[in-house]
Amino acid sequence: MTALRVGILGATGMVGQRFISLLAGHPWFTVTVVAASPRSAGKAYSEAVAERWAMTTAIPNNVASLVVREVTSDLSSIAQEVDLVFCALDMEKQEIQDIEIAYAAAGVPVVSNNSAHRWTADVPILMPEINPDHAALIDQQRASRGWTTGLIAVKPNCSIQSYTSILTALQEYEPEKVAVTSMQAISGAGKTFETWPEMIDNVIPLIGGEEDKSEREPMKIWGTLQDGAIALANIPHINATCIRVPVTDGHMAAVSVKFARKPSAEEIIAKVQSYANPLAELGLPSAPEQLITYFEEPDRPQTRLDRDNENGMGITMGRLREDPHFDWQFVALAHNTVRGAAGGAILMAELLVQKGYIKSLKS
Repeated sequence: MTALRVGILGATGMVGQRFISLLAGHPWFTVTVVAASPRSAGKAYSEAVAERWAMTTAIPNNVASLVVREVTSDLSSIAQEVDLVFCALDMEKQEIQDIEIAYAAAGVPVVSNNSAHRWTADVPILMPEINPDHAALIDQQRASRGWTTGLIAVKPNCSIQSYTSILTALQEYEPEKVAVTSMQAISGAGKTFETWPEMIDNVIPLIGGEEDKSEREPMKIWGTLQDGAIALANIPHINATCIRVPVTDGHMAAVSVKFARKPSAEEIIAKVQSYANPLAELGLPSAPEQLITYFEEPDRPQTRLDRDNENGMGITMGRLREDPHFDWQFVALAHNTVRGAAGGAILMAELLVQKGYIKSLKS
């Protein structure tokens, strides 16, 4: 297929940089537009990020020389030069909502990393391996809003990727109650140790708004598409504690689960390892070959060793043991800026291309 032209809104931030690094050499997508705030607009991308480039790989040559555009004032011209945009803006929620709607109304598919539209009724929250059928909500979205080529689809919060995937694999045992402590890397706040030295040798026991997202968003992902809307799931009941820890990348979760029908350890491991991935036959470039990997070693997964599993798109799990108050405990890990942010959004865009919702907009 001819590569689709991609714009990145919020291209200079941490997640925007991750989009750029992951899209280097992508077989379906080519970055043609980078956009950010007026502070960066008008500069070459390499100049705009300068000392702030936080990726371990160099800025791709085809992006380094691109002139940064202004997200709002250049909207009309950007809309003529792209086939879709990835949104990684760091702004107030209402501003992001307005910008994403404006791009979609201009005919541009918007695949968003932001939380702004996660609870908009006609916008799907997609984890492609879990609820690809929710993409059909876009039909209702377009019909009600009068859009033909534009759309808004969002990915969920980075903190829920690991345990939501694992609990999905265990649905037949009917998880009823979940307690999760999420230990989240500083890149989730868009920071490095250079820009946030206060996090060195430190733990912060609160991440504002994160616990609500961690408890509620799985309910929409596990919901059912009914009459042009998502009917939310009502179980399991999730209680989340979200903590910032001094780690560069990788969100780890310590999870306890109560099931309606308690499985054995062997059944749990078999189910997560053999999860029937609905993407398996679609040939999506970013899809992991093995979604969930279970480690028998008692000290795995470890953030530094395992966050890049399956190029950062895999989920790792270990330390399965019985819980005297629930049924089972385990530890899970996902790369927050790959699986949980840019990589997850790119995989979602690939799914929407495969389903025909995103196509070339060249006249």
